[in-house]
Amino acid sequence: AFGAGLTLRRRERRHASQTCTKRIEIMASGSFVVLLPALAALAFAFWLFTKKLSKISLHQRPIRVSATHDSRSASDSDYDEALLRRMETGEGVPSDAYAKVRVIYRDIQSGAKAFLAAEYRMCVMFLAGFGVVVAMLVANGAHGFNGKVGFMTAFAFLTGGVTSMVAGYVGMMIAVYTNARCTVSAAQGPDAIAWRESFNAAFRGGSVMGFALSGLGLLVMYVLMVIYSWMYAFETEAVELFECIAGFGLGGSAIALFGRVGGGIYTKAADVGADLAGKVVAGIPEDDPRNPATIADNVGDNVGDVAGMGSDLFGSFAEATCAALVIAAQSVDLVSAGWDTVIFPLYISAVGILVCMAVSFVATDFQPVRNEASIERVLKTQLTLSTLGMTLAMYPVCMMYMPDQFYLGSKTYATACIGMSSSKCVSGGAHAAFACIAAGLWGGLLIGFVTEYYTSHSYYPVRELARSTETGAATNIIYGLALGYKSTIVPVGVLAFCVWISFSMMDMYGVAMCALGMLGTLATCLAIDVYGPICDNAGGIAEMAGLPDEVREKTDALDAAGNTTAAIGKGFAIGSAALVALALIAAFVTRCNVLDGGVNLLNPAVFAFLLIGSMLPYWFSAMTMKSVGIAAMEMVKEVKRQFDTIPGLLEGTPGHAPPDHARCIKISTDASLREMVPPAMLVISAPIITGTLFGVEAVTGLLAGGLVSGVQLAISASNTGGAWDNAKKYIEKGGLYIDVPKRERSHADPPEGPFTGAIVRNVDGSPQMISVRQRKGSECHKAAVVGDTVGDPLKDTSGPAVNILMKLSAIISLVFCDFFMSINQGHGLFNLQ
Repeated sequence: AFGAGLTLRRRERRHASQTCTKRIEIMASGSFVVLLPALAALAFAFWLFTKKLSKISLHQRPIRVSATHDSRSASDSDYDEALLRRMETGEGVPSDAYAKVRVIYRDIQSGAKAFLAAEYRMCVMFLAGFGVVVAMLVANGAHGFNGKVGFMTAFAFLTGGVTSMVAGYVGMMIAVYTNARCTVSAAQGPDAIAWRESFNAAFRGGSVMGFALSGLGLLVMYVLMVIYSWMYAFETEAVELFECIAGFGLGGSAIALFGRVGGGIYTKAADVGADLAGKVVAGIPEDDPRNPATIADNVGDNVGDVAGMGSDLFGSFAEATCAALVIAAQSVDLVSAGWDTVIFPLYISAVGILVCMAVSFVATDFQPVRNEASIERVLKTQLTLSTLGMTLAMYPVCMMYMPDQFYLGSKTYATACIGMSSSKCVSGGAHAAFACIAAGLWGGLLIGFVTEYYTSHSYYPVRELARSTETGAATNIIYGLALGYKSTIVPVGVLAFCVWISFSMMDMYGVAMCALGMLGTLATCLAIDVYGPICDNAGGIAEMAGLPDEVREKTDALDAAGNTTAAIGKGFAIGSAALVALALIAAFVTRCNVLDGGVNLLNPAVFAFLLIGSMLPYWFSAMTMKSVGIAAMEMVKEVKRQFDTIPGLLEGTPGHAPPDHARCIKISTDASLREMVPPAMLVISAPIITGTLFGVEAVTGLLAGGLVSGVQLAISASNTGGAWDNAKKYIEKGGLYIDVPKRERSHADPPEGPFTGAIVRNVDGSPQMISVRQRKGSECHKAAVVGDTVGDPLKDTSGPAVNILMKLSAIISLVFCDFFMSINQGHGLFNLQ
């Protein structure tokens, strides 16, 4: 008996050793394909930061700033603080403008850190509390209580949330670090060097964010998958393995919601408040150092447009990958083909990193920016080359790792697809996968270019919008809303085509592949998107530091292109979010086997919740926009109070007390943290309550309604706001000419005009018309400022946050699917049949 037991233990150890060796062999090639690009992305981001951005000094004396020399007897820190005080109180213009830049840079950095610290404290409490909910509810599945599944899903949820927070924080710090360096680069001479170096600084700052986030997300997700593969046998428990991994996407998307909503409320409360209090109420220039809200405005550009966008796109990557993995794990053929085939969705992102890395040198070295006209061309070239390179690189990868024939279900191709035709029966798998990925890649590029057409002042729609200001703010608002609604036509058509071709070839697995294809150039998209707020901050710093007008002109030109690229980035984010949400809905339906026969649209529960789901994006947008309005009102009142109570502040009288920037930062921080909770709770609770009370069919209607309604609303809101912003910038640069009657010069008129005398008439009595250029301070500009102010919460708060509503609702439904199925076989507590 002892000998038999010893032999049995040896056999068990040998089997365990063989199993371990087999698992290592299975994952060896996959680890190489995924880990090498992920580590390369992190190394490349570190190289850009240390070897490129860090070389731009903020301590050298500027070339084109001239003033009386100031002695520096104190330390740099003491000198900088005294310098800021003199700048704010109007006591002369010091010579060391770089010192001003350093002071403003430190204020923006400390404000951004303070906000993220407060926001992330709330996020940590949410992760802890909701993690317990995830563990308990997921463990209580249709087959009884399974604590292992609940714990593993909750751990993946926490990992995804923490990774999203790290990605947002890194992106924000890089953007803050870069914006001052973009400013000083724009102050260099001659002009060609200033254009090139300022653009390169902003683009490289965005690239650090893009590659760091892409590499970090891919690395953490794959390591988590490898760890979980030791808990679940891949060959027999692939479904359980990747259902637990879905918690990673839930964590990333949940933090993205707080980042987008909280950051969006912060940035637009500060921006709208600063614009109204400065330009409209007090009549002082944008980013004037006398305005107490300017630092809060510049902080907001980083916490909303950078940290929020980074978390948003990280969530899209994680959710699209999770959806594809969950669907693939349901296929017996794909699991039988091996680890490399099932984790093929990660290979798409890995290849994209390498392609974007190679292409990134085009914009900075091979085809650099030399003047204003070349900015948009260089950025579009970057996007196009990334898409083209990704398309060429993915074909051999598809041929290597995708099987020729497979069935997307619990049967094999041989048993399920003989004598029948179905989108789940895939033949020519490599070519089908490539077609789905290519559709996503080029669909995303087309959406980006259409977005550019509707939001760039280089094209007719925005110029027409600018001309509508001739008759006031009302017509500008009407034109802008019409532009936004019209801009949805082509993107929605492109998305519909992508869904059709992907579903026809590979069912819902193809839709997930299409979404990953659209996100294949994630590093480039993030670089171009983060470029925008960096340039916006650079322009604000240039004006507050009193740098020459030509420096502000360069940063304004870079910022105008940045507004367009930000709109392009939002187009990518919204388009990919629509596909990701559809793929997640497909994964949800796949897990809920009761829905294998399809969903009856005329089912009362389905149709009722289809209407309710269509309403949710509007309810959500109303909450976020009202939150911006409430916070902006507080900001305007505070700025007005400081103008009224601080003698000489508005007039710039020498010796006045400095504005209280900290108070304005606190108003934006408190308002954003307070106001972001109700919209977040709406998104998180809606699918859970629906599934618990009404069942999985009602959840399907809710998700479909939110997707169909949300994608239209998000596109129109983002493009309307972007168009209003660039219409204002088009007027500020002097691009708009208005025909007005010619007048004679009166005695009080200056020789250069404008003249206010009698109207000069032709022989027939009609007035002679002349074209007058409109600039800052004109009536057209004031109307454009109103449009821009209205559009700010649309393009930077409500619009971008709606795409998270679509994704988060779907990933929550997927993660809690088993819990829903445990309640009356998926019919809910009300047992709707």
